[in-house]
This record gives sequence, structure tokens and C-alpha cells, in this order.
Amino acid sequence: MTNLEYIAGQVTAPKKGIEATLKLLAEDCTIPFIARYRKDATGNLDEVVIEQIAKLNQNFEAIVKRKEAIIKSITEQNALTGELSAKINGCFDLTELEDLYLPYKKKKKTRADVARENGLEPLAKIIMAQNSDDIDFIASKYLNDKVANEDDALQGARDIIAEWINENVYIRKSLRRIFGRKAAITTKITKAGKEDEKAKKFEQYFDWSENLTKAPSHRLLAMLRAENEGFIKFKVEIENDEALDLMEQSVIKNNRDTAGQLQLAIEDSYKRLLAPAISNEVLQEAKAKADAVAIQVFAGNLGQLLLAPPLGEKRILAIDPGFRTGCKVVCLDEKGDLLYNETIFPHAPQNETAIAMKKIRSMVNAYKIDAISIGNGTASRETEHFIKKIAFDKPVQVFVVSEAGASVYSASKIARDEFPSYDVTVRGAVSIGRRLSDPLAELVKIEPKAIGVGQYQHDVDQSALKGELDTVVMRCVNSVGVNINTASKSLLGYVSGIGEKLAENIVTYRSENGPFEDRKQLKKVPRLGEKAYQQAAAFVRIPNAQNPLDNSAVHPEAYSIVEKMAKDMKLKTADLVSNKEAIGKINIDTYVTPEIGKLTLQDILKELEKPGLDPRKAAKVFEFDPNIRTIGDLRIGMVLPGIVNNITNFGCFVDLGIKESGLVHISQLKEGFVSDVNEVVKLHQHVTVKVVEVDEARKRVALTMIL
Repeated sequence: MTNLEYIAGQVTAPKKGIEATLKLLAEDCTIPFIARYRKDATGNLDEVVIEQIAKLNQNFEAIVKRKEAIIKSITEQNALTGELSAKINGCFDLTELEDLYLPYKKKKKTRADVARENGLEPLAKIIMAQNSDDIDFIASKYLNDKVANEDDALQGARDIIAEWINENVYIRKSLRRIFGRKAAITTKITKAGKEDEKAKKFEQYFDWSENLTKAPSHRLLAMLRAENEGFIKFKVEIENDEALDLMEQSVIKNNRDTAGQLQLAIEDSYKRLLAPAISNEVLQEAKAKADAVAIQVFAGNLGQLLLAPPLGEKRILAIDPGFRTGCKVVCLDEKGDLLYNETIFPHAPQNETAIAMKKIRSMVNAYKIDAISIGNGTASRETEHFIKKIAFDKPVQVFVVSEAGASVYSASKIARDEFPSYDVTVRGAVSIGRRLSDPLAELVKIEPKAIGVGQYQHDVDQSALKGELDTVVMRCVNSVGVNINTASKSLLGYVSGIGEKLAENIVTYRSENGPFEDRKQLKKVPRLGEKAYQQAAAFVRIPNAQNPLDNSAVHPEAYSIVEKMAKDMKLKTADLVSNKEAIGKINIDTYVTPEIGKLTLQDILKELEKPGLDPRKAAKVFEFDPNIRTIGDLRIGMVLPGIVNNITNFGCFVDLGIKESGLVHISQLKEGFVSDVNEVVKLHQHVTVKVVEVDEARKRVALTMIL
């Protein structure tokens, strides 16, 4: 089987498109570049399918590599037969491969190994052949200085047989099917769970049982966390009768004396070897599936968060609110550069409200502030209320933004490099302001999992999580494009073809030579070669460049075609850009080349109509209910405005303007069945909800969107 055949069996895409994608990936093309600029080659495969192809190709390569290692190991043991070689070469399932390899795998000394050393393997073979009676008499022939009596001889033989049964590919495969259908989770509370207050959040799992396949991702991960923290004992098991019956039918062929010995060996093999191994396998498989679901939830949320509406290049006054330590205030210019910082104390215990109002009003005037960004943490509502009491000389928009990850950024090396002379409180306030101006540009500086828009992100496979989240960030950055003259090193590092080192080189080149004037100048950056230029050029933007295409998503390789279009329309290139009437008259069939086909040309025309258009919507001010400040203000039946601030696969959490977010369970999103929360709501969506339950002691609020 080739990698093409392997992938085609698992992806809904034409073989020609898969083959073209594999060729481009082998040429070190990035997924964003392939999806955007090689549509004609792939047949318009989107990024999701291309990512699937890339992952499956990696899986195929891992299987091939593992097969080579297994064959080499068995060959070195002089145990490779033609039949075994054919089975290994024909297998493309890692679990089955490991089953085939199990008898030859180096392992710690087992009971069966000891029995073999004691000369009992011939006895085990006689019992397995099932042709003999009076097995005690036969066993007596195998007594020696290490085997004292017939019982010891038969025990040793059974140990060997138990291992053979454990290594039987058919039995292992059959048991997996039974466990896959019928394995149940059972949990019991531990002593630590009874004594530790922290265990209360897991109390629903103190005595729990359900079918493993029916346990949703969030519930399985919650139980595993409870076990990891020592609050419960967790088991995955099945009713043993069906498994033992299957094993007996596979092993025992008649009712001779050997049947009793085989029965004992089967029970031992199942209890000591097979059940623990298979239950662990199915649990790990279920955990991997739960991880994948949780990672996809996180990735979807992160993508929505990164593409949240930006306010744009405005002068922003940002506030990191607080009570005792005061509110840290910073003023930022249109580029997000820090102009001024101050601490005010409008709340208890200082209550310097009048002084604080005067300072804020003065800063707004002095630094020509357009908008105010307030972090949504402690004292957020009180600070928002305080700000809205101030009579400004001009209209100033007031936004409440998520602080998620701001503290992580403020203590990071990136923040220290940006603001070496300022402490973490100033850096955190700057981040709150910048994420209003451009969420994407600011949030890429924070490790994605620290942003906190998911479920159980610290419990899932961290390598898989990082890979998926990095892919999401890259996809978002390249869908928007970056201004190469203002983008940070962190943002540039996610641009197709660039990466961390080249991003650093670009920033250094920019500081030494001034702003980039055109895309071609990228080639002068040290170590940025033709391949990197090909992958990156169309994803960077140069506002006010002499060639307007340098501020668009048109790839430089297509500039000559656009110039020909303009010439044919008797226009200059600059006059063709945004000229909908002229663009509407262009017949793309006349511009098709072997390199650039119709799909790419259609994209070019769309881009010419609205060059450099940011796909994100504009930020909008949101007003919480002014009467709701704490959970104690909530009453059942209240209908309130809110903002979706987290999405899980069991519902969404809504910010009501208080410390505690309320949960809208998936069943309460709308009338009728909902299979995917994202079908109904998106992150940062403005929604109207009704309060259905308030548990002030546990700080939990239940909401419904069915009004």
C-alpha cells in the first residue's frame, strides 16, 4: 500500500488532489500557501482537508518506520518467517503490528521465561496439543532440582500457555471488540476524596458507573483528573463470562485431561495479562478520543477569539482594574506604543474617586484617547461604572475585554523584551489595551493554552494540543495577513514560510533599514531565500506601497497577469484596483496559464475588488445590565444581556458582567436537539439569557437561551 492509497481510504477527496497536495508538502510548501495559492493543483481542497492529508501522511510514515524496526528486530532473533513477514508488511494498523511483534518483544523476565528455563516448554506443548490423558503422569517426567513435584510442573506449563494465549493475535483482537462494546467505567471515592474539600467539585463521580463508549469527553477527562488528584479509584472492566467463553472456544478443542489445565491457564492469562492490558488499551483509546474532542473545542474557541473584531488603529486608554492595589492605567498610541502610565485608586479602601476621575479625564484629553479598554477581572464592573460617570469633552467608547492570558504575557520574555523598564502590572494593562485594538496581534504573544478558552486543556495530550493550536494560530494569522512594518516578532513568526528565526531577522532588518517599501525587499533579509519568499510574500501587507498589490492578497507570482489585465483594460494597475466596473468586464479564461488557473484567477479578481480587506468585523460596545454587579444580585427568571466567553461540548458559558460566568447547557441553547454548540453560538457573541438557577454557595449560575 502506498501513502496515496492509505490517505485516499480515509479522506473524502479526489486522488489527484491528494497526490498534488503530497507533492506540494514534500516541496516544503505550507498549508496556508497550498490552500490559498495552489487551488488549481489541489482541486480547491480547503485547509482542513489539507491538514488531514498532512497528518495521515505522517501516520503512514510512522507505520512504515515501525514496520521496518519490527522486521529488523525479529530478523536479528533469526525468527522471521515468510508468513510473518507477509503479515507485517500487509498490516497498516499500529495496534495489530504490536500484536504481531509481541512474542518477539524484549521484556522483563516473566513467569513463563522461568518455566522455560526449568525445561517445562515441552510439557506446555503436550498440553496445548490436547492429545493426551493422565497429564499428572506425563508431568512427573519433567521433575528436576528446580521442579519439585507434578503440581509445580503443571503450574510452570500453565504459565507458558498463559503467555501464548496472551500473544494470540485473534484472541487479543476479539477481546478488544468486546471491551470496545461493553467496557464500563466504575469509580469509588478514596480516603483523600472524603477528607479533602477540593474533592467536592468531583462529588458526582464518587460512586459512578457507565459504559465507556457513552461517556462524553468532558466527563471522562473530569474522572481521570479526579483519579490523578487521588480523590477516586477508576476502573475499566467488563463482565468476564463472555471473554472467558470466547477464549475457551478458541483454545480448548476436546474434553481430555488437558482441558482442565487449559481452563486454569485461560483464567490466569485473562486475569493477569489480557484484561489489564486490553482495559488499559481501550481506556487510552477513549482518552485519545476525548483529547481530540477537547482539543477541537479549544481550537475552535481559539480561532474565534483570535479573529475577534478589532477596534483598529485608535488611541486607547487601558485599565487593569483592582481594589486594594488600585487600577493600573496606560495610554497607547495608534500603533499600541506606550505613551504614559499611572495608578489610580477610585475604589475601596482608598476611595479616591474624585481624584481618579480628574486624572482619567486629563489623560483622555492630553493623549487624544478614542476608546477605553477595561479588563474583565476583579473590580471590572465597578471600574466600568466609575468610568461611565465621567463627563468627557468628546465621545469615548468604553469596552470591557477579556483579561485571559494577560498575566502570563506580562511575566513572559516577550513582555520583558518589549518593556524592560516596566513591571508586570504595566505590561498587563498594555496587553488589555492592545487586545482591543487588534486581538490577533496581541494574543499570538501568549502560549495558546494559557488563554483559557476550552475545557481540560491541561489534561489532554500536550503535544497534540500544541500542534493543533499552533495550526489554528497560523491559519488565523495568514487569513488576515500582517503589516510587515508594524508586526511584532511573535506575529511574524506565524506567517507562512517565516518562523521564529526569520521573524527575528525581519525585525532586525526593519530596525536597521527602516520600513519595507515593497515585497521584493523581503529578499534582502538575511537567510530569507526564494522558498521562504514564495511561501510568505502574499501574506504580508505593505500599506502605502508604490505597487498597490503589495498591500493585497495577490501573490507576486501573479503580478504580471494583473498588469496585463490592467493594460488590456487600458488602465494603470493602480486604477484597476477597487474598480468594480472594470473588474466585472474581465474574462478570466483569457488569462489562464499552466501555472495559474481559473480558481486562482477568481480569487485575484475578488481581491482586486477589495484589496487588503480585513475579514474580521469591527468591534462593538456591549452594555451589561447596570443593576447586576455580583452573583447576589441575580434572581431566577431575570432576562439579561451577556457575552459568550467560553464554549465546551456540553454548552457555553456567558459573561453577565459579574465574576461568575453562567452556564447555558447544550439542551438550553434553543428548542429541539443540538448536536454541536457552535451551530448556535460563537465566542464573543452577544446573547440574551434567562436565569434558571443560582447557587451562591457553589458560585454557579444556570441559564437558558430558550426565552
